[in-house]
Amino acid sequence: MNLTYFDSNSWLIEIDGKRILLDPWLVGKLTFGNLPWLFEGKKNNPQPIPENIDLILLSQGLEDHAHPPTLKQLDKNIPVVASPNAAKVATELGYKTITTLDHGSSFKLEYIEIKAIPGSPIGPTLVENGYIIKGLASGKNIYYEPHGYHSESLKSETSIDVVITPLINLKLPLVGAVIKGQSTALKLCQWLKPQVILGTAAGGDIDFKGLVMSILKAEGTVAEFNHLLQQHQLTTKAIDPQSGETIELSLV
Repeated sequence: MNLTYFDSNSWLIEIDGKRILLDPWLVGKLTFGNLPWLFEGKKNNPQPIPENIDLILLSQGLEDHAHPPTLKQLDKNIPVVASPNAAKVATELGYKTITTLDHGSSFKLEYIEIKAIPGSPIGPTLVENGYIIKGLASGKNIYYEPHGYHSESLKSETSIDVVITPLINLKLPLVGAVIKGQSTALKLCQWLKPQVILGTAAGGDIDFKGLVMSILKAEGTVAEFNHLLQQHQLTTKAIDPQSGETIELSLV
């Protein structure tokens, strides 16, 4: 299993012979609602768009998961699996094969199965997707949730080898944590006992600016999280992925 990190929430997952592009932001700037004064992200060292992509997987319809400039450049013939909100974005951009996954439903591509589970709440009524990506040939499984909201239904999962989720907290005044790491990631490791957990959402080689960044507060580090794991006698290894780095995981 190989995992390549492209900053923010963007990953290339290579598992059981398939290449899955997850929540890609690969070109241009990142803004929300075309309001750069509020928030703008710029990659310092953009990576080339990966070739031979078998599937695009989108967890949310927000711009940092379904990034319109990136999706416009990708081949519209690549199949897309998405949350209902993200599927609307892919449809508007002209993708030809889109599978919408509601919570509890699954999609199969040869020796890969993707199951959607409840993920992050976006506003008062919308809950986006987390995913379990199962390698049916290798028997190795990945769980992904980019904001640190983990469904109680995960307690019934018996074999999750790799987790991709935030390991630090990002907080806004009065609002509280918009990205949950540390305690929620620790609880998740106690439930699932994965071999490896990789940080996402807050990492990468990016310059951020705007009003949100002036008041956003980060708490915790990956090193501190590894110490938490040791304190709780968990054998899970936490990894802080670097921009553009491909991590080859040798799982038992």
